[in-house]
Amino acid sequence: MQIEKLNIGNNSPFVLIAGPCVVENEAITFSTAKTVKEITTELGIPFIFKASYKKANRTSLHSFKGIGDKEALEILLQIKKNLDVPILTDVHTVEEVELAAKYVDVLQIPAFLCRQTDLLLAAGKTGKVVNIKKGQFLAPEDMKHAAEKILSTKNERVMLTERGTTFGYHNLVVDMRSLVIMRELGFPVVMDATHAVQLPSKGNLSGGQPKFIKPLAKAAVAIGVDALFFEVHPNPKEALSDAYSQLPLSELKDLLIDLKQIDEITKKEHSR
Repeated sequence: MQIEKLNIGNNSPFVLIAGPCVVENEAITFSTAKTVKEITTELGIPFIFKASYKKANRTSLHSFKGIGDKEALEILLQIKKNLDVPILTDVHTVEEVELAAKYVDVLQIPAFLCRQTDLLLAAGKTGKVVNIKKGQFLAPEDMKHAAEKILSTKNERVMLTERGTTFGYHNLVVDMRSLVIMRELGFPVVMDATHAVQLPSKGNLSGGQPKFIKPLAKAAVAIGVDALFFEVHPNPKEALSDAYSQLPLSELKDLLIDLKQIDEITKKEHSR
């Protein structure tokens, strides 16, 4: 699959999908995108910038939801133009799809919404790449049904993302077999190594165990994943969303150096 100038899947080097959880303001969003772009350009890693223009699935009514839909989308569009990077953002309703599709390259279906037929059909009809996150409640093989809804619109540009499975209350686990199973469905597979370390809905917000981000990412690359998804922030403790599960921006470069080395070995083995 091609996303703008990037190739994803078919044993290509992994693509990085990264950015802050949500558009907090223009300064943080731009500076984060610029830093990640500089790092990935230096390392030769394909890069898609990610930020939610709104958060419609927060734990608490009082949690930060966004700065305004069009204002946030305009910031994402300027990043796309100024830094020459594809943009990914979430959509939550059929009505949001038409608006967001005017600004971004990849529409992402949140995990909790991966069975919402009308939402999937609307996203598919845009012709944009659609990244479907596997629901915390779904077996990986069942993601074929979500993908088929996109395919029914004559849009074959589908990616599937692993982000952990509910394990009791307030906990997620990642079954690495799911990366293999979902790839066997015939679509590029993404590992979301930051949401996978969340401790969902503990009190009025979600907690996290960020020390496991790097091990999960390395394991996924060793399997041969097509893309890695990180939420990164200059100061995660001050982030307005997912403060306990974002990767510090300062740690990204060293991690990517390790991941690129693993990816090269893995993809070389797969090509034999």
